[in-house]
Order: sequence, then C-alpha cells, then structure tokens
Amino acid sequence: MQTNFSLAQLADPHVAESEKILRKCVHCGFCTATCPTYVTLGNELDSPRGRIYLIKDMLENGRPADKEIVTHIDRCLSCLACMTTCPSGVNYMHLVDHARAHIEETYKRPLPDRLTRAMLALVLPYPSRFRAALKLAKLGQPFARLFENIPALKPLSAMLKLAPASVPAASPMASPGIHAGQGATKNGRVAILTGCAQSVLDPAINDTTIALLTRLGVEVVVPEGEGCCGALVHHMGREEAALASARRNVDAWTRAIDQGGLDAIVITASGCGTTIKDYGFMLRLDPAYAEKAARVSALAKDITEYLVSLDLPEPVRKPGTIVAYHSACSMQHGQKITRQPKELLAKAGFVVREPREGHLCCGSAGTYNILQSEISAQLRDRKVRNIEATGAEIVATGNIGCITQLASAAKLPVVHTIKLLDWAYGGPRPEGVPIDRSVVAAE
Repeated sequence: MQTNFSLAQLADPHVAESEKILRKCVHCGFCTATCPTYVTLGNELDSPRGRIYLIKDMLENGRPADKEIVTHIDRCLSCLACMTTCPSGVNYMHLVDHARAHIEETYKRPLPDRLTRAMLALVLPYPSRFRAALKLAKLGQPFARLFENIPALKPLSAMLKLAPASVPAASPMASPGIHAGQGATKNGRVAILTGCAQSVLDPAINDTTIALLTRLGVEVVVPEGEGCCGALVHHMGREEAALASARRNVDAWTRAIDQGGLDAIVITASGCGTTIKDYGFMLRLDPAYAEKAARVSALAKDITEYLVSLDLPEPVRKPGTIVAYHSACSMQHGQKITRQPKELLAKAGFVVREPREGHLCCGSAGTYNILQSEISAQLRDRKVRNIEATGAEIVATGNIGCITQLASAAKLPVVHTIKLLDWAYGGPRPEGVPIDRSVVAAE
C-alpha cells in the first residue's frame, strides 16, 4: 500500500511503525474471509482491509478520529484472525492498537460511553473492586432486561447478564509466596500470573495450575507486586494505564528472576499471554524498561506451552471423555498456539474434537461482550451451535473470557484446559464434568 506521510509525521515513532505496517498491505482481501465482524455484518469497513483504509486516512492526514472510524474500530474484536490469514505479514495488532490510542486522544465519546469505559477501567483490573462489583450486580440483575431496551444502558445490561450467580472467595494461593515442587528432583522454577478478572471469576484455575506443577516437581513463585497485565485498558486505547501495568509486572518478574531465576512466566489466561508477550514492543521506547520487558516477553509461556516442555508421566487416569476444544483467538491467532493443548488433552486420555469454524471468535474479546453486546451475542450463538454439533460432553478452553462467554449460552460445561489435565494427572474431577469413566493407570 502506498503511503504519503511527511517527514515530520514519520519523526513520531508510533506513526513510523504504523507506516511500515500499512506499506505491507497489498489489498488482497484474504483477511475478509476470516474476520468475524465482516462475516457477520458484511460491511467492508468492518473488515481488516476496510479498517486499514480508515486508519491510513486518519493518520496520514493527521486528523482527529471521527464518528465513522470510531464506529468501525470499536467493532473490531482484536481477534487477530486476519494476521493468521494475511500472506503479507501485516501486523494488524500493532496498527489497531495505535489507532485506538489515537482515538482515545482525539475523539470525545458520548457521555454514557465515556462513563461505561471509565467504570470498566476502574473496576475490572482490580480484583477487590471487581469482586465487590459482582456482589452488587445481584441487586441490578432483575433490571437487566429493562436496561437492554435503553441504548445508553445496554452495556450495563450486558454486564449484569454476564455476572455469575455467586462469587468464589479469594484464594490464599494468590498471595505472594513460593510453592515448592514435590519430590526429590526439582524440575523447574516458574512464576505465575495471578492477574485480575480470572482471579475473581475462577481462582481455582491458578490453584489447579499450581497444584499440578508442584506435583510435577516444579517450584511456583507468586511474585509480590504483579497484577493486571494491562490488556483490558490497552484495548480501550488507554495506553498510559496499560504501560503502567506492564512496567509494574516487569519489575515484579525481574525481581523474581534476580532472586533465583525463572524458566518461564506461566500464564493461564491466553488474552493476558498475548499482551505480555508483546511487552517488549510496548515498552521498546522506554530506555529504563526496553531490555527488561523484552526478557519478560521471552519468558512468557501459556501453561500448555510450558507443560509440553516437561517430561510428563503417564496419567493417573484416562477419562475417555469427549472434549470439544475451543481455541481462544488470543491462543491460536495472538500466540500461534494450536497444537499443544490438543496434544496434551489427547495424551491425558481425552477424545478431542474440534468445532467447525474454529478460527472465528466467540465474541468475548475482553470487554467486547459488554461494549458490543449485540454482535458479541451473534458470534457466541454461532460458536455454541458449532461446539454442540461435535457431540462432546464438555468444552475445554484456555481463556477466562471465553469460558464466561460460552457458559452464558452453552448447555455443556465449559472448563479451563488445565482443570482437565490436572484431573487426568491425579487431581479432583472438575465441577460439572461428567462422572469419571476413567481407566486407572497401572501401578
């Protein structure tokens, strides 16, 4: 794609990076076939190619964002299916991230939208605030359908519908500390991201991860000072808040590295993993953090990535349960992890089935199912139909957002992949999973 940026514009490193990305696009349109919003809405401007044209026009002319570009950029899920499909290597993720930051700086949203986004940014990344908000949500849930009919309150309605019936207690295992590996042989040392929303919605995911890793002889560190990865605010264009989260985590994990080394930083929410693996890019212009951030990004691994690097024993049981594996977009498109979760499940004795249209997003996408609830619901229902058509007994996935989204409509139990693996390797049967039909491994 030909560009016409001035030298003065290119002096801005963010513009210069976006210009490089724009020049790689050859207008081929392959991305439209795999873009969930284009497949759903059929509007060229709701495809990656269309959004690229809008972003190019906005940045090249140095103009503020307007209502049209905000509408179409807001509809983007950042699922990154376009990057998997693109034959030219267009880094759409970095381009749309820049566009969102530009929108945040130059466009004044309507007051209800500003208030909703401010509330999400002030609540979701903070576990104590989020836990309190979910408890308060019970008071508002009877009014969810009423709010749905008022455009300005649709996001509030979506939040209330997604809120769980009960909120688990905070886990003591999320407190800073070290969980020693069991057995005489030490098989590694890792840090684990406790994060924000997942630690409130399902703290058992990280508890199970720690239990499994320590049984395998891996020492697990919960560093002091780490928290939300920054993805939630990053995708809303609040770049300074996102970078502050990134710096805080880099500092926490750097201390852990200095105090005993780390083989990996294990992440159990794939949406967080995609962002943490990008810390090196996000902080590349910060001389105090560029090198440290790159080191952290290099150590970041999804839990399934890390597990395949270990010499796993034979499973204690082979459940034989038919599992539909839903590959989160942040897993398959953001991190290019496609093989490892399915191989681990199959080795553990599960019968793995893949739904049709596995490349399409389920509609969760961070806060998308709140801010774009109608499109999100269409994508969710499409995904659930494809999952249920597999004839599986349970759904496995590696991202808390997908778990929450799918569970709001699916008839099947939806659980994190690590819970099924832990069950096969000696842990308890996950809640909602069909009665154990396992074959117990020979002593």
